[in-house]
Amino acid sequence: MLPIAVDAMGGDHAPSEIVAGALRAHDEDGIPVLLVGRPGELGDTGGLEVLEASEVIAMDAEPGSSVRRMKDSSLVRAAEAVRDGRASAMVSAGNTGATMASALLRMGRISGVARPAIATLIPTPGGTPTVLLDSGANAECQPDWLVQFAQMGAVFARHRLGIAEPRVALLSIGEEPGKGSPFVKEAFAALEAAEVGGAGFIGNVEGRDLMTDAADVIVTDGFTGNVALKTAEGALKALLTALLTAMAGRPEAIEAADVLAPELDGLYREFHPDTYGGAMLLGVKGVCIISHGSTNALAMRNAIGVAAEMVRGDVVGHLAEAVST
Repeated sequence: MLPIAVDAMGGDHAPSEIVAGALRAHDEDGIPVLLVGRPGELGDTGGLEVLEASEVIAMDAEPGSSVRRMKDSSLVRAAEAVRDGRASAMVSAGNTGATMASALLRMGRISGVARPAIATLIPTPGGTPTVLLDSGANAECQPDWLVQFAQMGAVFARHRLGIAEPRVALLSIGEEPGKGSPFVKEAFAALEAAEVGGAGFIGNVEGRDLMTDAADVIVTDGFTGNVALKTAEGALKALLTALLTAMAGRPEAIEAADVLAPELDGLYREFHPDTYGGAMLLGVKGVCIISHGSTNALAMRNAIGVAAEMVRGDVVGHLAEAVST
């Protein structure tokens, strides 16, 4: 497999944590990695190949103009490495909008795809994660775009999670078909009438269903999806913090916490974003994994692992086939 191009300059903890994660993916998982960035700032790369890029797109930079203006940025060079056949995928924890723009402008869009979408895994207690898309690529959508999101989400669920016949649902404010905004009602009708790539459309779900087994794939517009995602992340963080605080309050609670430590550790890892590495941008002609801005070495290692898995499974090829049919 061609190496995974890693934007070594992107993220709150770049480049040290990004390079450390890349080394772990290479040394422990056997995944070839191409670091992209400023060689003089990367530190010890452990012999990993480096593609030099002199510019860095800041986390708060305007995505579109930055990508067009900063042609020698690490993000742009990583996307070009995939386009030019030097890398099999790209991974970045940097500016999300710029990552999407780089992938779209340099790799190009899969034929027939109206808009790419970000697919994020939402953990489900004791079960298989739920795929949520779009979780931030398109703030405003058209109803027929959600049909494509469903098609692409079904392919992603099939190859990422091993679900043979994914159940697809639409995020709304009620389970009944007539519930929701005019946009949601139109999207419901479009999904009900469409073929969603071997998956079954099961109707509406509500926000409370995100972390349950109610559906395998949940589609919505990028604005709503991003709000739902960030709300779930914040709620989980607050819950875990409150739980840990309560268990440190009294000696009896501390003793109980010691007994429950293995279970709590497993629960923490199950719900932590680092476990999943990142989200995949579906709809571009290449594998693009978008990691959280606070990505550490573990999260980057896992993100590179997800990228390699998607390359081996030829997910982009299956996405193109699903959209075309």
